[in-house]
Amino acid sequence: MAALGTLLLLGLLLTAAPGLGQGPGRRRRPPPPQRPLEEVAAQEGLSLPELAGRWFLVGVASRCSYLAEHSHQLEATAVMVTVLDGQSLAISTFRKLDGMCWEIRQRYLPAQAHGCFLLKGRGYGNRVDVVVGETDHSHYAILYYQTGRSISIKLYGRSSQVSNAVVDKFEQRVKAMGLSEDVIYYFPTYGFCDSADEFHILDETKP
Repeated sequence: MAALGTLLLLGLLLTAAPGLGQGPGRRRRPPPPQRPLEEVAAQEGLSLPELAGRWFLVGVASRCSYLAEHSHQLEATAVMVTVLDGQSLAISTFRKLDGMCWEIRQRYLPAQAHGCFLLKGRGYGNRVDVVVGETDHSHYAILYYQTGRSISIKLYGRSSQVSNAVVDKFEQRVKAMGLSEDVIYYFPTYGFCDSADEFHILDETKP
């Protein structure tokens, strides 16, 4: 069970609370406030069919302390997006844990506005709000995730490497949300998994 918990955290499809990993009584200066996710507009003209297909997780910005302490363990991560019923997204994330390829299955349910989604699952108690903030569908996508008061931002690419202009754009979006470059982590560009056997599938879509 501990390994599955680690898989969820390192898979980075969820946002962990900023205080995760801090001992009781340990005090830190509060970080600058973040803009609420409600202020983030979804991509205009977003086409879900064009969003489908394979993506690579290029980078993530998050104040998650677990991520900061274990950033040396980041593995190349690929995502397969499938559109369901024209509104929901089926997400399969492929990454390694202890040298084995795992698949994490999740579903993004439609929220109030187009381009906004709700993520629920058995492995976490809080709902996760997701916004597709920016994408050109064919090269990159920037997604925002919020659980409780914690926000993370992720950069995906159709290839494992994106242009410097896209990286600059991502870092600008990160700063605009009140996060610093110190909490940006970039993922390996090699060693991707294409599939996982039936014994290494974590299906978060089941009740």
